[in-house]
Amino acid sequence: MNSPANVAGSPAIDRDVPARVPERVPTDWKTGVMQKRIRRRYAAERRFRFFGLAAVVLSAGFLAFLLVTMLISGAGGFQRTLVALPIDFPTAGIEVKRSQLQGRGADLALAGAGVENAVNGAAAAAFGEDNRVISDSAWLTVRDAIKADPSILSRRVTIPVPAAPAVEEAAKADGDPQAEALVARLEQAGTISTGFNADFFKSADSTDPTAVGIWGALKGSLMTMLITLAIAFPVGTLSALYLEEYAPRNRWTDLIEVSINNLAAVPSIIFGLLGLAVFLGTLNLPRSAPIVGGLTLALMIMPVIVIAGRNAIKAVPPSIRDAALGIGASKVQVVFHHVLPLALPGILTGTIIGMARALGETAPLLMIGMRAFISQPPQGFADPATVLPVQIFLWSDQVSRGFIEKTSAAILVLLAFLLAMNALAIYLRNRFETRW
Repeated sequence: MNSPANVAGSPAIDRDVPARVPERVPTDWKTGVMQKRIRRRYAAERRFRFFGLAAVVLSAGFLAFLLVTMLISGAGGFQRTLVALPIDFPTAGIEVKRSQLQGRGADLALAGAGVENAVNGAAAAAFGEDNRVISDSAWLTVRDAIKADPSILSRRVTIPVPAAPAVEEAAKADGDPQAEALVARLEQAGTISTGFNADFFKSADSTDPTAVGIWGALKGSLMTMLITLAIAFPVGTLSALYLEEYAPRNRWTDLIEVSINNLAAVPSIIFGLLGLAVFLGTLNLPRSAPIVGGLTLALMIMPVIVIAGRNAIKAVPPSIRDAALGIGASKVQVVFHHVLPLALPGILTGTIIGMARALGETAPLLMIGMRAFISQPPQGFADPATVLPVQIFLWSDQVSRGFIEKTSAAILVLLAFLLAMNALAIYLRNRFETRW
């Protein structure tokens, strides 16, 4: 009996023989078309490398311009001009007992004894009535000298006191011609000198640009950051552990994750309004205090810590968990003895980066009142205080030219603080990171 193929009149097909695949002709890379394609490919790669390098150079140039500008503008803020002021204390009329110079009442006793009037009289006798040579805060330097050595009240001494803002600017070649002529006369007399301003790191805010310091704002920043770290780090870390290791996967968990991601992108001033409503309006905490600032900033950076913590926990290999469970460890032991130590470098890095962001924030702290004039460094977490960004903002709004250098110097201190925190984050990651 004939096969269907034979019946149709067509040749028989052997289904066991594979069909022949046409041979592929090798690409000839030496043809003109292919050489043109290769040249275009190499040109595109060179353009990409050029634009990448240009972006890096441009970014580095902007950073260098910022740092150089701040260094040039702020270098003068770390210097102070002093004028040697001769004072004859026996004829100055300062009547104060030695016993009054001990304890907390010494400042009030010296102020009531007429130290400021004595200093102004000595300046008028030494430099003339019309010349404004010493600053308004010069008598505070004399007051401190009396407290340090009460014996000077019985003799004539020469005390270096801060120069007036106009004289200080002229001494740095940035003053008017009249002030520069006065500085030239003082230099000929050998009564003026310029040196490092150590009091800039030991004083607080003042209305006199020659007497302002950064210590009050720096101490307020440190205390605020301590409160922020003490609250945000444990709460954020435990939240990340629960969401990643214990929380069931359902709609509520998804809603929480979306909410955390959205909170990380909320503008910082919204957290300032939240702190104003909750901590000041409802809980009646002290206004402009580090504890309120720390609580507000903790709410702001907590979503960042949770996100960074979850990513660090996800990076721990599942084999670590399986091996721990295989030898009989409980779920808590697996999490806290194995997973958390391995994820800790990433969590710490995210925490420090969040802290650096909080250190540079101004808007939420302005909302809770940390923009007040603070003339004394805070002694406790409930005392009125300010922070470095707010202090820079307040000084930049001053009319006096003397605050310009102080503003740039404070910016340099803030940048040094931020660089130190980022360097700490890099060190912790390199120190504790485990490579798989």
